[in-house]
Amino acid sequence: MKANGNTVEAILENIPTERAAAFRELHEVIVKNLPKGFEPGISYGGLGYVVPHSKYPAGYHCKPIEPLPFAGLANQKNSINFYHMGIYSDPKLLQWFVAEYPKHSSQKLDMGKSCIRFKKPEAIPFALIGELMQKMSVEQWINLYESLLKK
Repeated sequence: MKANGNTVEAILENIPTERAAAFRELHEVIVKNLPKGFEPGISYGGLGYVVPHSKYPAGYHCKPIEPLPFAGLANQKNSINFYHMGIYSDPKLLQWFVAEYPKHSSQKLDMGKSCIRFKKPEAIPFALIGELMQKMSVEQWINLYESLLKK
């Protein structure tokens, strides 16, 4: 589902009322815990947390005009979805997250490769997401990304 809006604030303002508070809080937790070098912005038409072209001029290999994505946040039909390329790309980080999740939420983890779906906004583990965001620096992400491209 494409986000409604062309700026971060416009997207935040267009979230349905029943999810708006949780969505905004999740965005604020992510931004507060974003390591230096990452920036919030628009990525592929949605809310993204990216390595800007000023830091990584090559951009995303699939679409170099886009900055290098790291994380994202989307309002989907049945859930708030949080995307994190670090847990998709780093098996140790994924293992850590899966082990920590039950300590922070009573809800079963609903996860794809990089997507975590939160069907109950009141059950989002905000502190865990904040901690996850701090686990990888922009330099670590660029190095991991480039190493995966070489494979």
